[in-house]
Amino acid sequence: MFSFFRKKTPEVLATPTASETSNTANQVNHSESNINADSQLAHAPAAVEVKVEAELEAKSAPAPAPAPAPAKLSWIARLKQGLAKTSSNLTTLFVGAKIDDDLYDELEAALLTSDAGVEATMHLLDNLKRKVKEEKLTEAEQVKAALKTLLLDLLTPLQKPFELGRHQPLVMMISGVNGAGKTTTIGKLAKHMHAHGQSVVLAAGDTFRAAAREQLMVWGERNNITVIAQESGDPAAVAFDAVASAKARGTNVVMVDTAGRLPTQLHLMEELKKIKRVIAKGMDGAPQEVLLVIDGNTGQNALTQVKAFDDALQLTGLIITKLDGTAKGGVLAAIAKTRPIPVYFIGVGEQIEDLQAFNAQEFVDALLQ
Repeated sequence: MFSFFRKKTPEVLATPTASETSNTANQVNHSESNINADSQLAHAPAAVEVKVEAELEAKSAPAPAPAPAPAKLSWIARLKQGLAKTSSNLTTLFVGAKIDDDLYDELEAALLTSDAGVEATMHLLDNLKRKVKEEKLTEAEQVKAALKTLLLDLLTPLQKPFELGRHQPLVMMISGVNGAGKTTTIGKLAKHMHAHGQSVVLAAGDTFRAAAREQLMVWGERNNITVIAQESGDPAAVAFDAVASAKARGTNVVMVDTAGRLPTQLHLMEELKKIKRVIAKGMDGAPQEVLLVIDGNTGQNALTQVKAFDDALQLTGLIITKLDGTAKGGVLAAIAKTRPIPVYFIGVGEQIEDLQAFNAQEFVDALLQ
């Protein structure tokens, strides 16, 4: 393998000539046994030479190439994979289709099945029919392209960059029902922000779920991020302490985890309002971001959550998680039509890189490939 590390070839003994043998016989009187030994020795070098050449060939033979590592899917590929079911239901409608009422009926059913909701579905269909008529579209692919344009127009207002550095510190209050992936999402966001040069403190305000505090502390230890927690403290007090700590230390971002709850649990929703009020007492204008984490698999229930939490807390942004596997994705259209709150991030898996900023064009391309 290395040119400077070669095995040295052993010397090869030469076979004596006839005259040399005769002279030797005249000068020295050899015994029969010595003559036999000389004869064996004369033939040994050839065997050694063959053996060495074989060894060298084996040494110089190239080592088998290692098996290539499986290619890691890009973010777009993972997004398409996550929305593949809905994409298939929509795109197959246009294969060899006629532009008639049957196509519109099938498209309506597919949109409703994708969790787009009645309002968004009717909005898209009405505008699609008008566009087909005005532009005199006759090919199925043209109608598909028109639908992509309408869907992009509907979702683009949800696309808004999440800005860092606007406030010192930036205080984020994060809520969501149990099972939406809220605490894990907080850990991912904290790591992203830490990677962008932001110092972060986490407030373990979810004192309702037994393992939530420990889970958040694990994320903090893993990413070298401070976690403010109390053994059995009031969540509002934990949030207040975290804001005070960030102000004293000059920390850039405070992320307050809150207890997961259903919007129908009114007493717990009142507790969320209390946490928000207490944070405001700790810092004027805080929290500047009030985010809701939604499980992308919950369908129209996600829209119900958005409405309830927005009414209680005046949400500034959404994070849609678990847009993989059985996720349908159409709920973003429902949100855009009925409660157009910015979608800052979407997630398609468990890894850190599986949480990315929402991009309307990428999302529409994944739905209507």
